Amino acid sequence: MRSLPARRTAAVVLAAAASVVALAGPAFAHVTVNPGSAEQGGYTAVDFRVPNENDAAGTVKLEVNLPLDHPLASVRTQPLPGWTSTVEKAKLDKPIKVHGNDVNEAVSKITWTADAGVKIAPGQFQEFRVSLGPLPTDTDTMVFKALQTYDNGDVVRWIDEAKAGQPEPAKPAPVLKLTKAASSDGHGATASATPAATPDNHTAGHGDAAKNETASDDKASDSTARVLGVVGIVVGVIGTAVGVLGLRRRNGGSAS
Repeated sequence: MRSLPARRTAAVVLAAAASVVALAGPAFAHVTVNPGSAEQGGYTAVDFRVPNENDAAGTVKLEVNLPLDHPLASVRTQPLPGWTSTVEKAKLDKPIKVHGNDVNEAVSKITWTADAGVKIAPGQFQEFRVSLGPLPTDTDTMVFKALQTYDNGDVVRWIDEAKAGQPEPAKPAPVLKLTKAASSDGHGATASATPAATPDNHTAGHGDAAKNETASDDKASDSTARVLGVVGIVVGVIGTAVGVLGLRRRNGGSAS
């Protein structure tokens, strides 16, 4: 019969392994915006990545609210088979100037709704792609509060904003970090191309979109590496437990 110390050792080791998995899991279950950064003043394409973290229901709707304190003149969604997107606009209290034109309204909300029979199933994720611009130059972050609706009626509110010096909230809102634009000629001109016509014409931003796709792939690879690292740690912990138990059993047999 296994000794009491051996049973206690096994319990402690298994509890530690469970803790590692529990701590690692939530890091990959948030709704996020990818890539997580872009240059101020430019145009970019981002993906709102939505994982399904409900084992008994599927995601059938995503609502993303765009900040009107830093309105975006141009917002376009990329068609996604099986999903229908709708865009809501709001009138601005103060018009903004974009390429010499007054813009009096801006997109305030994007909603993606799954077609009949379509959903993000348990264990799966989906990415919703959007083109944005021009990005503001007077802030270093943009917060996109999101609501995730499941087919059982549950709604997860990804709306909490992180506070400096405090732990990450349980349901953090997706955040896009904005960086200073790189100077191309030393005279203050930015490297990001800007459209020459109307505020909605941002063909020149496609180069940024290609770079963003690469950055998104890099982030996905990094997440995979972290998952594999966690799995390795768990396997190592369990292996150590098996070795300790075997040694105790051998020592117990010798003593008898």
